[in-house]
Amino acid sequence: MPRIVPVLDLSRLSQGASEQRTFFLDLRTAARDVGFFYLSGHGIPQAEIDEVIDASRRFFALPEADKLAIEMVNSSQFRGYTRAGGELTRGEADWREQLDIGVERQPIPQGPGVPAWTRLQGPNQWPRALPELRTALLAWQARVTSVAIRLLKAFALSLEQAEDAFDPIYKDAPNHRMKIVRYPGRDATGGEQGVGAHKDGGFLTLLLQDDNKGLQVEYDGSWVNVDPIPGTLVVNIGELLELASNGYLRATIHRVVTPPAGVERVSVPFFFGARLDATIPLLNLPEELAAEARGPASDPDNPLFRDVGANVLKSRLRSHPDVARRHYADLLQTGSARV
Repeated sequence: MPRIVPVLDLSRLSQGASEQRTFFLDLRTAARDVGFFYLSGHGIPQAEIDEVIDASRRFFALPEADKLAIEMVNSSQFRGYTRAGGELTRGEADWREQLDIGVERQPIPQGPGVPAWTRLQGPNQWPRALPELRTALLAWQARVTSVAIRLLKAFALSLEQAEDAFDPIYKDAPNHRMKIVRYPGRDATGGEQGVGAHKDGGFLTLLLQDDNKGLQVEYDGSWVNVDPIPGTLVVNIGELLELASNGYLRATIHRVVTPPAGVERVSVPFFFGARLDATIPLLNLPEELAAEARGPASDPDNPLFRDVGANVLKSRLRSHPDVARRHYADLLQTGSARV
């Protein structure tokens, strides 16, 4: 039986014009038909992969007090530690503990007329008990950012656009976000939902998995396992690419199932996003591709905005109600994040 989630080798981009064209077709097909693929040939050494997984495990092994000292509820930027069950997907608890970080920038001064999403810019929280974690995670962030940009340029070319078609909406100030995540075994959770069924909101997600299973993608009405393949990253399409391509590319629903009793799973998802001040354009696809575009699939309970900052803020407020109550009570009172 053919593999439903294909493996694509990024090094094919440097193997001549003919191989490039074939890669672009394979990339476009994978992104349209499944929305997920494994990426090999990305150029990240195995030693760096091992280091970020090991650093993640060292963080989760810290005493609870050290982790709670940087709890996310302290951060209006939604950065920091969340204990298992503390994040919601579609209103249900996700049984994972995690540390969220983003791009470290100076906070934007607030005042009348300043959009609410500007509050998302600011510093990360780092554990004092593990100072080397900052170095490891920011190094990983830089590594996967370069891979994501190469992929995004390849996507533009695969859609017969200029290579720099997406540059204006991420260049100089992209909104990266990443997590280190630990999924405890089923004996230590309140259910099977590691992460509930959802789509990702950015351009691309690049996921590093350890050697334990759990990730599943919805395909043709069934859940398909995306089991770890050593040395690869798992890439999936986000809703921004779906919007920009008028649904030609697919942001696919996926979930994580809690590991069996006595097993824990560690993963490192990296979300490559657009500038918070960007508006997502609609690409002018060539006629044959435009004819196959299905339009973006929008959840009526979670509509998409083309304004990136409003989209990101809406997602964060829904996922972390404790942070929303502490830092965004004014928006909750008005019932709107789009200000």
